[in-house]
Amino acid sequence: MSRIKKIGVLTSGGDAPGMNAAIRAVVRTAIFNKLEVVGINRGYEGLIKGDFEHMKSYDVSNIIQKGGTILGSARSQDFRSVEGRKKAHEQMLAAKMDALVVIGGDGTFSGARIFTQEYDIPVVGIPGTIDNDLYGTDYTIGFDTALNTVIDAVDKIRDTASAHNRLFFIEVMGRDAGFLALRSGIATGAEAILIPERQTHTKDLEKYLALGYKGHKNSGIVIVAEGDKSGGAYTIAGEIEKKHPEYDIRVSVLGHMQRGGAPSAFDRVTASTLGVAAVDALLDDQKSIMVGMVNGEVSHVPFNKTIKNKKKVKDSLITINDVLSI
Repeated sequence: MSRIKKIGVLTSGGDAPGMNAAIRAVVRTAIFNKLEVVGINRGYEGLIKGDFEHMKSYDVSNIIQKGGTILGSARSQDFRSVEGRKKAHEQMLAAKMDALVVIGGDGTFSGARIFTQEYDIPVVGIPGTIDNDLYGTDYTIGFDTALNTVIDAVDKIRDTASAHNRLFFIEVMGRDAGFLALRSGIATGAEAILIPERQTHTKDLEKYLALGYKGHKNSGIVIVAEGDKSGGAYTIAGEIEKKHPEYDIRVSVLGHMQRGGAPSAFDRVTASTLGVAAVDALLDDQKSIMVGMVNGEVSHVPFNKTIKNKKKVKDSLITINDVLSI
């Protein structure tokens, strides 16, 4: 039988729609298994400062539909230090916490991996990031909602682009990964998609615009991931505009609106599934792992694998866009 009697749960890094659904699932699964649950406010920063609250089932009522995170989030510089992690461990001991569930991305899991190595604390991670860039899971919590937010915004921009015969460069989130840009671009019929994983030179885009856009289209949408090697939407739009002043070019940066909003049904179900799986994993004496979804089933992936390995975009999706954007 597991020695775990009390677990802590926190959200860290960038917020993502569905985090509240995951918190709810962790709290209620723990209570179902006769465990105490402690909510840790403001991520690892709250862990260091002992900003805890005991949670009951009613504390997570009416949150499954809400975006953001009721526990708050922060990026803690102190937790990166040996001294900071020592304080966090002392706070856990004082609160008699036996294990942690952490909800976040690769930075969250990197901190958790070091922490569990130093103090042998069982920690299980739940992938929560709109970028969908974590190795070992098909989907991360928040990606589906963010994707639909982008699609809705681009559809609206397309209306005005068509009305005024304009070429729009739309920047979406994705500092190191193009999953959001690629799927939203295909879903909205974008004329071109620029992502960090694929080198696209300005001259290649110019060639396409001359052959495909200028000839027979009354509007154009170019989706740009913020981490694209071209330098972002404003940079590449400026380069195109200098060489082709005949284009009526506009830039729209969607920004943090992509993080907000009520989570989709898919994100709510995924978050609930992974929240239950995280507590079950702790009770099964698992530690230093992420629970993810692969082919519709829960998977367990060691932190070192999900941190060190890079998730790749599907070449087939890139090909699909190349074919359909003619």
